[in-house]
Amino acid sequence: MDYGMIGKIEKAKRYAQERHRFHFETFTVRVDGENSSHRVQFDGGRWQCDCNFFRTRGVCSHTMAIENILEGMLPETPEKT
Repeated sequence: MDYGMIGKIEKAKRYAQERHRFHFETFTVRVDGENSSHRVQFDGGRWQCDCNFFRTRGVCSHTMAIENILEGMLPETPEKT
């Protein structure tokens, strides 16, 4: 392995520990639930999930789990009006 790659690996490790550097804007995740899989999207600070609970409440266990995983790395979610 060359010095350039070693330097990049070390930098990646440092960045990974500095969570404030990362700002998620848009992503899609498949969450394998107990009964079925669900598609969760984050775009423009807003969540979307294809589960029935989310449709009626605007939040669900799938979105909350991802928020937990990414704590401190997501922009503030806009308040519902």
